[in-house]
Amino acid sequence: MTAPSAVKAALTSQSLETPSWAYGNSGTRFKVFAQSGVPRDPREKLDDAAQVHRHTGIAPAVALHIPWDRVDDYAALARYAKERGLRLGAINANVFQDDDYKLGSVCHPDAAVRRKALGHLMECVDIMDATGSRDLKLWFADGTNYPGQDDIRGRQDRLAEALAAVYERLGDDQRMLLEYKFFEPAFYSTDVPDWGTAYAHCLRLGPKAQVVVDTGHHAPGTNIEFIVAVLLREGKLGGFDFNSRFYADDDLMVGAADPFQLFRIMVEVVGGGGFTPDVAFMLDQCHNIEPKIPAIIRSVMNVQEATAKALLVDRDALATAQANGDVLGANAVLMDAYNTDVRPLLAELREENGMGPDPMAAYARSGWAEQIVEQRKGGQQAGWGA
Repeated sequence: MTAPSAVKAALTSQSLETPSWAYGNSGTRFKVFAQSGVPRDPREKLDDAAQVHRHTGIAPAVALHIPWDRVDDYAALARYAKERGLRLGAINANVFQDDDYKLGSVCHPDAAVRRKALGHLMECVDIMDATGSRDLKLWFADGTNYPGQDDIRGRQDRLAEALAAVYERLGDDQRMLLEYKFFEPAFYSTDVPDWGTAYAHCLRLGPKAQVVVDTGHHAPGTNIEFIVAVLLREGKLGGFDFNSRFYADDDLMVGAADPFQLFRIMVEVVGGGGFTPDVAFMLDQCHNIEPKIPAIIRSVMNVQEATAKALLVDRDALATAQANGDVLGANAVLMDAYNTDVRPLLAELREENGMGPDPMAAYARSGWAEQIVEQRKGGQQAGWGA
């Protein structure tokens, strides 16, 4: 098994990006439950994100969602983040909440609606220029509810046209990350329903277009680690949106539903050369009933623990067992790593870096939760409502 010192050395390079919207009031289509102390603007979201990074040490980036995080001066927001030891990460577009998008956005049959959606995507690239963000993350709710409602191939043509226009607008150091989801909200057909569709569009566009894998966006039983392995092999894995789901919807804390799946994914990431800054590790979560900051801290810890276990895999022993057709031996190598309790190792790593060994306990002792409840009285809490 890999030496603990080597694992700790590798973990020092890990960096996770937390989502701004997870700090606000969020939830499901059923209900969004408001909580005390929730941020009222993007700066207060960054204040909370700084607490996550303070206690975990590996969450220095914050993704923005436009228009949820719209401000007058994005360069100033980037400076505000830097003052708190953070940086602004991916810019997430929103072309699914306006009434005009009832029949789609960039795939809409009406050219005027498509122009509106494309204009928003271009605005997001402008924001990237101001914030210094590398990644534009695109998820489209576009689809149809009934057979015959629209031309499926025609919608793919419209999608390709919009993506090509955005691609041409990107700077040399910027990327487009295309997300997929097999259903929701459309009932009959979704325009980007799977990794193959996203990959086909990205392949045609070029090297600045990459696929992002949202771990909650798959049908039950899908082998997500296979998808990860193939995309890594093709050089098209741009990043992850880490979360969990049990049935249909997603956005629970990562690792909550199947921590062994998270480990298996990280085994492929480490083994496939994906443990680099070129693969963005992002959370995409909506915390409905749990306190926001502790839930994000827990998710960051879950990713870190799965990564540590993946780094512990004895790759030489695994390769030998595989080459010899030793089915049980190969499986045992993985299970030995998975069943290792890495929490003491991670506690040591945190203490070596001047942090408390237990981020959850350290945050609870900090008094931040009580402080923001007192300070953030009045005003309009951030959130997307339901």
